[in-house]
Amino acid sequence: MADSTPSTSEVLIVGAGPTGLMLANILGGYGYSVTVLEARDTLIDYPRGVGLDDESLRTIQSIGLVDQVRPHTTPQHIMRLVNGRGKSIIINNPQTDEFGWERKHGFIQPEVDRELCNGLSRFANVNVLFGHEVLDVEESASAVTAIARTTDAEGNQVETRFEAQYLVGCEGGKSPTRKRLGVSFEGESPSTRWLVVDVNNDPLGTPNVFLGADPERPYVSIGLPHAVRRWEFMLRDDETEEQATDPEFVNRMLASHVPDPSSLNYIRRRVFTHHARVAGSFRKGRQIIAGDAAHLMPVWMGQGWNSGMRDATNLGWKLATILSGQATDKLLDTFTDERRDHAKAMVDLSLTMGKVIKITNPLGVFARDTASSVLNLFPSVKSYFADMRFKPMPRYVKGVLADPSTKASGTANGKLTNKLIPFTTANTNISPVGVQFIQPKVRTDELGTVLLDEAVGKWWTLLVWGNDPVDVLPAETLAKLKDLGARLVAVVPETQYEWAKRDMHEETLVLADTAGRLKKWFDDRPTPMLLIRPDRFVAGACLNQDGPETIDAVLAAMNFHSSARSEQDPAPALAN
Repeated sequence: MADSTPSTSEVLIVGAGPTGLMLANILGGYGYSVTVLEARDTLIDYPRGVGLDDESLRTIQSIGLVDQVRPHTTPQHIMRLVNGRGKSIIINNPQTDEFGWERKHGFIQPEVDRELCNGLSRFANVNVLFGHEVLDVEESASAVTAIARTTDAEGNQVETRFEAQYLVGCEGGKSPTRKRLGVSFEGESPSTRWLVVDVNNDPLGTPNVFLGADPERPYVSIGLPHAVRRWEFMLRDDETEEQATDPEFVNRMLASHVPDPSSLNYIRRRVFTHHARVAGSFRKGRQIIAGDAAHLMPVWMGQGWNSGMRDATNLGWKLATILSGQATDKLLDTFTDERRDHAKAMVDLSLTMGKVIKITNPLGVFARDTASSVLNLFPSVKSYFADMRFKPMPRYVKGVLADPSTKASGTANGKLTNKLIPFTTANTNISPVGVQFIQPKVRTDELGTVLLDEAVGKWWTLLVWGNDPVDVLPAETLAKLKDLGARLVAVVPETQYEWAKRDMHEETLVLADTAGRLKKWFDDRPTPMLLIRPDRFVAGACLNQDGPETIDAVLAAMNFHSSARSEQDPAPALAN
């Protein structure tokens, strides 16, 4: 039986995994109608991902759920790579907090996913439908329609049509959306299989992560929140899945880790193979893929869940921009441009880490352990691993950007090449465009001391050090920023806050740099004016006199045109 009258919303999300749930929260907070279709009857309730990073927590902060999520995390999750004798080869314990949060966290994914799902109840315009399997999708020039199968109250199979302007497939690695789009999914699936064992009532109690590069049998041991312990053991070619999940086999694997494996409270025992794949494109017409549907990566760097969060953060504001009438859907092409290369870089890094752990050849093990011992003698090398500087941070070189040296639209060189003295004498020639801006604490009389994002809001920000944006930009440019919905922000030292509050324009938000971290950032870079995107990436950075040209270049890169929204409400604003 089929229902021929389609249910309508602005965006359809297929899959109630973390990426789909985050995207629904972002769009729901912006005020758009969303329908989430999930084939399962409930959320997955067993542990999967175990690592949550600072970028993801910043996104969770932006949707107002950080207080709900934090109880399910262990901040400052330290990772130690140890050899067969238990000696540390690499210690990964980053102390940085430039994005407002600790760099690494252990977390319980089902609990965090549940908080993301519960958060959708705040929005009357968001509907989550479990038990709805999407069978097919029809696309026209103006809409996309999903045909989903569900079971009604009488137990009958029913087909229902759901119509929207855009559909985002977030259904995981086997994504039917990706297959329907016919895009490639290039990469490899290493033949190595792993046994994953999760237990309650953690029998070890150690709070961190050990990657055991043991040539006899590589393993992983992870302390997680809520007294959960995870082990992973590499399987040999002749060990079948049936053998590996047998309780006696599992007990033998754990015999060198705990006194009595048979008494453990098991959550699951499962065999899996790592996959390393990236789709050729993340968008075709009105259909988009995100999260594991767009890229699969081995678990070694704990970046699968986080990469899905990056996708949702990047895609959410772009869909909101299109739905608001501020840009055409050509803006969606920048989703692949900006996200694909970084996703591939994380896949490649995860594969490399896995190869280091999995070495079993005695000569290879000796060479690895000897090299690590020598390298650890050098403080700069040791800190390179400890501070996680080997992890490629997202840097967009093509997309909604303007080059700070040439003012070219849609592209950004990683280096500053301007020959003016402020650039040649700067402490760094690394461009701030295309990377995420820092999030230190700032102060206002109204809010007190808060993280930067809490003060400036959730949409575009024009941030200027030491000057009032109204005083350094012409009226024509200020009108464009108002149409964009950008917040005008001046940052000053704490000592100048009262002066700036008194003398700067009433529409300018004045922030006091309480700890001097923003002063340090601007001291290093000759770019006192920044145009910051809703996903907190720097779209433009320049000297104040170059502001009009830089802002025009950014607007051109996103094909911006005047919004249909009212003058009083020029852009969406996320709910808190």
